Amino acid sequence: MATFTAVIEKCSETGLYIGFVPGFPGAHSQGVTLDELNNNLKEVIEMLLEDGPPKMEGEFIGTQNVMVA
Repeated sequence: MATFTAVIEKCSETGLYIGFVPGFPGAHSQGVTLDELNNNLKEVIEMLLEDGPPKMEGEFIGTQNVMVA
């Protein structure tokens, strides 16, 4: 079993939750609820893993607050 970290945003135009796994090509989806998004991401990742382990293009490190005047 593997765990992947997804970045999630909410689209102001559609109201949909959008998620992607940084550095994992093709690992992105959307959903009306966070649960739906999670299930959709899980499905996409499972399909991508059928081709073998992913060649990660980057590593998620975290988030950072940036203050500007």
